[in-house]
Amino acid sequence: MVKAVFFDVDGTLISHTLHDVPNSTRMSIMKLKQKNIKCVVATGRHLSELEILPVKDIEFDGYITLNGQLCLDGEKNILSGRPITGPDKEAIIRLFEEKKIPVMIVEKDAMYINYVDQHVEEAQSAISTDVPRIGTYTGNDFYQAIAYLEKGEEAYFARQLPNCIITRWNEYAVDIVSGGGGKTAGMVEYLTKNGIDQCETMAFGDGENDVGMLAFAEIGIAMGNAEGPVKTAANYVTETVDKDGIELALKFWKMID
Repeated sequence: MVKAVFFDVDGTLISHTLHDVPNSTRMSIMKLKQKNIKCVVATGRHLSELEILPVKDIEFDGYITLNGQLCLDGEKNILSGRPITGPDKEAIIRLFEEKKIPVMIVEKDAMYINYVDQHVEEAQSAISTDVPRIGTYTGNDFYQAIAYLEKGEEAYFARQLPNCIITRWNEYAVDIVSGGGGKTAGMVEYLTKNGIDQCETMAFGDGENDVGMLAFAEIGIAMGNAEGPVKTAANYVTETVDKDGIELALKFWKMID
């Protein structure tokens, strides 16, 4: 029996065609919650972004943010945090300060970038989000970095950051988190805190950073708009976010009527 459902945000909950959460998805989440099934966000986004995006009015039971690096309960109290540390932290700071590639640093309460180019503007536009402010490194802990680079350029960053996980979320952007991080790590933290077993989970996603989460969940569901590797990792492929994919999958698995 499924007791917790984990949802990616961009391309899963939010349609960037509609610039909203489909009504069918809103109703589906409400029906799950009426059955006391926990509905949890699992995203690369920062909490401050979730508070201005179309999901802001949906009451979730937990928030796995920054690709598992910062996990919160339904009241948005921190359950766990996993900042980037050691040589990889120093390497990211160096790359940020060199300004050869646009790099965003994501702290608990702030996000800022070293400089902005066309790739940054296009990547942010694709997720209906403003270009981040330009800033200098504060000296605080940070939980994630975002590098704006084209496909094929990840190898350079991988050599600089051997202990980090690098996942692409846009043609021009990748997320960077610590090697022990990722959405799966966030799921484990949330499940442990709530006494829920892995076999009692379902997850929805569409991006590269969702592959581990879909493989880990008892029932992993790829959206129809997902790329091939995401669909391969899933137990089931549903329709796209714009064609009521979440509602249709939940009905297929008899989670809702």
